[in-house]
Amino acid sequence: MLTDLFFALLGLVILLLAGDSLVRGAVNLSLRLGVPALIVSLTIVAFGTSAPELLIAVSAVLEQAPGIALGNVVGSNTANVLLVLGVPALISGLDTETCDTRRTYLMMLAATVLFIAMCLTGMLVWWHGIILLIVLSLVLGDAFMAARAHQRAGIEEDDEDIEGADAEMEGWKIAVYMVLGLIGLPMGAEFLVDSSVNIARSIGVSETVIGLTLVAVGTSLPELATTVMAAIRRQSDVALGNVIGSNMFNLLAIMGVATLVGPIPVPPGMMMMDLWVMLAASLVLVPFVFKGWPMRRGWGTILTTLYVTYVFVVLFTGA
Repeated sequence: MLTDLFFALLGLVILLLAGDSLVRGAVNLSLRLGVPALIVSLTIVAFGTSAPELLIAVSAVLEQAPGIALGNVVGSNTANVLLVLGVPALISGLDTETCDTRRTYLMMLAATVLFIAMCLTGMLVWWHGIILLIVLSLVLGDAFMAARAHQRAGIEEDDEDIEGADAEMEGWKIAVYMVLGLIGLPMGAEFLVDSSVNIARSIGVSETVIGLTLVAVGTSLPELATTVMAAIRRQSDVALGNVIGSNMFNLLAIMGVATLVGPIPVPPGMMMMDLWVMLAASLVLVPFVFKGWPMRRGWGTILTTLYVTYVFVVLFTGA
């Protein structure tokens, strides 16, 4: 089991590094080819930063372990709210009064409800994936139009504000970043999925439980790092927007693609608890999004405690 845990952690590290490498390479290649910064932000960065979760989902379905794919998405969305927002609120607090994320939050909530409705059928299949990807295209289209309106109002986007952008990067470095990302992602995903399946079997829990806990927390680390730095820099809009966007992308893009690879059965335990915990975690954001409540250290303590309690329940009940 120690060997499997080592390879699971190794796979996770490879995934995170390869995902970052792919983003850097793709962003700078696109900007060099003349693709507008706006398009790069809405597509390449969004897809690139979610590449580890996407590869995990696809690999899990192909390896006949769909519980890891589903557990990863549901667990990550719960962790994003309770842990990824809870920890930075605990460290320095988040002032959400000036954040205008109402529109994207409502989209995320609608995507969550749609996804839960699909899961209640007991099996996610290809046509569910088609619907999710269509909704994703509508969301991206809406974001594109909003960003264009933002630019027409006189606020231009700076390439340097895009994650991974480097105007001075040489062509060979871009190629190296791209190659390392494209090689590392499938390698890391295979290590993590195979080892997670072995760990689940050795300790007698389901693959879904491993997906909800170990894999979910691991793949939420980039969002956690981003949100903590945003909180320290007093960029609450970045922190809140990062979580909302990540959750929406997890549901629509990752599960949309994964269900096209193969059917994903929804365990009864997930229909009874985990999906509703994910929805409840999403609803926790209502007063912060619509009322502008400051997310102080007290709230950070509550959110973090709720997440630790949830993980404890999942691990010790096998839910």
